[in-house]
Amino acid sequence: MSSRLLLKGGRIVSPGSMCGQVVDVAVADGKVLSIGSVPAGFTPDTEIDAAGHWISAGFIDLSHTLRQPGLEHKATISSEVLAAARGGFTTLCTPPSTSPVNDSAAVTNLIYDQALEAAQVKVLPIGAMTKGLQGEQLSEMFALRQAGCIAVTNMRRPFRNNQVLKRCLEYACSQDIRAFVCPQDAALAKEGCAHDGAMASKLGLVGIPAIAEVLSVAQWLILAEETEAQVHFSQISCARSVSMISEAKSRGLKVTADVAIANLMHTDAVIAGYNPMYHVEPPLRSEADRKALLEGVNEGVIDAICSNHEPHESAAKQAPFAETAAGMSQAELLWSQMVGLIQTGQLRQDAAIRALTVGPAAVLNIESGSLESGAVADLVVLDPDTRWTVSEDSLLSRGKNTPWIGKSVQGRALYTILDGTIVYSAEGSF
Repeated sequence: MSSRLLLKGGRIVSPGSMCGQVVDVAVADGKVLSIGSVPAGFTPDTEIDAAGHWISAGFIDLSHTLRQPGLEHKATISSEVLAAARGGFTTLCTPPSTSPVNDSAAVTNLIYDQALEAAQVKVLPIGAMTKGLQGEQLSEMFALRQAGCIAVTNMRRPFRNNQVLKRCLEYACSQDIRAFVCPQDAALAKEGCAHDGAMASKLGLVGIPAIAEVLSVAQWLILAEETEAQVHFSQISCARSVSMISEAKSRGLKVTADVAIANLMHTDAVIAGYNPMYHVEPPLRSEADRKALLEGVNEGVIDAICSNHEPHESAAKQAPFAETAAGMSQAELLWSQMVGLIQTGQLRQDAAIRALTVGPAAVLNIESGSLESGAVADLVVLDPDTRWTVSEDSLLSRGKNTPWIGKSVQGRALYTILDGTIVYSAEGSF
């Protein structure tokens, strides 16, 4: 049940008329009651001292793997939504890579029920575009949409042929449901595990060439124009992808894009020691690609930054690099990485906050992501200054698969507020 909250003396960093101002924020009945002057007679149940800290709309994650149902040996919904709340997220989209695959209303309902029971964040399932993600038969997109799926995707799984792909987009368009596309040509990607560059060659690893993504982006853009479907490019990693999406947007195509935080932070240089924690999809690419992605966020071509949170059990990373499972545990570490990019001048503060709030909200067409009077009180109080050391014990996620273990990082979420209720406090008192 929501309570009456007063956030005192914090700096507003969300886009809007109050951005940059140090003010009080009053919350009542699950809504933002006021920003600035507190209404006469308002008596809060709880006061939060936000002095010296930032206040933002809650973060929205467009790619956050929860594993349940079926992969509970890796993580559970209850563990990962708690980790998400600790990371400042109030809304997350979870892909259909469950067991069974989320290609039916029954699986969607199960995910919803588990998430509602955990009551930490709002979970928006993404349904499978084809049955079993096999790329052959279209899924029941209408039933998935009715059950609450926010979008559909085939992840990086190939389609049997272009006819199936085109039919998927046509059907998605007819149901007014957005297609999330992880662009990668399966034949060109082969069994690759790293960026196809000098580092992969030096290490003897099979590479995934940039053209595998670029060719896929080009194909989807042509089909998006042909079908007038809403296409969102998820986790782009190449400079040419940014320029192609920018050009498509300038022509009025209904396309959007996001980038994973790992691809903004790292290049393929970090895999020199065969550290399996850097084995991710899409692969970490060149410095030129990384800079183009950062520029894409700063210029607004890239609409959102996602965590691409993929928790794994420890055994999944205990093998030679190419044989390990791809993915990083990122839910609790995204904000600290963003702080680093902001402080080094690589990412503008306003662009960073936009890419975690109003940007992804616009992609999903949901009424979240803003911090204005009358808005839903999904909020986060951020500490951009405190340093802390990442350890396995300090992470709430079951996935400890991160290269940040043992390292000092800066920035954390102090409070996460969902519909006016404190669901996470760094002090652990709620």
